[in-house]
Amino acid sequence: MQIKPRRRVRSAVTVVALATAALLGTAGTALACHTDDPRAIPTPKNVSTCEKAKLPGTEISTKDLTFTGGTEKDKYLNITAVGEGVTVTAIVVKGGDGYNIYEPGKRGLAETPPWEKLRSPMNGGGKQADISHWFACGEKKTKPSEPTKPSEPTKTSTVKPPTTAPTTTDKPSQTSEAPSTTAPAPNVGGNGGNGGGLADTGFDNAWLLWAGGLLVLAGAGVLVLLRVRRGKAN
Repeated sequence: MQIKPRRRVRSAVTVVALATAALLGTAGTALACHTDDPRAIPTPKNVSTCEKAKLPGTEISTKDLTFTGGTEKDKYLNITAVGEGVTVTAIVVKGGDGYNIYEPGKRGLAETPPWEKLRSPMNGGGKQADISHWFACGEKKTKPSEPTKPSEPTKTSTVKPPTTAPTTTDKPSQTSEAPSTTAPAPNVGGNGGNGGGLADTGFDNAWLLWAGGLLVLAGAGVLVLLRVRRGKAN
């Protein structure tokens, strides 16, 4: 079967029209997602997570970042510092029909902040779009907690005995005085100043001596009488 020339022309026109439409669509997308910032990679469509953007790391909380701008009323985002233990691997700035990807240490972007004038791609009219939202990807390492120290045992103070025995000033006498064994010397001059007689013993009641002598004599007499009576009886 032969194809007529008119049909060939129509088929060729259709193919050209489809190809032109495809090219225009691609060009429109390219025009709608380009950037004037050489530090960024412009990417079409919308994205809201690090996983969907195929970026390493997880989303970092804005509490761990110090920044200004980045709202829907701003065209720029400035990140001046990151929190302790935070490592940023990528920053996504969305606006218009696409988003810009910034990677620290690549394409002229510093490895550490500050990162200034981060922006969204150009819109279809060739103007920079306002920022709709942004987020950062990376990781945060938490500082390991220090192990708790075991509580020290309570120290008890012991009172040590004195090394030297206490000294006392009042010591008991080691020696006792012996009682005097010497009697007073007898008075040679007699008793009461008389020239003779018994020695003065300090005992003035001499009558008791006489009374005692009489009793002795009386007793001797009684014994004599008793012997005499016994002799008579025999």
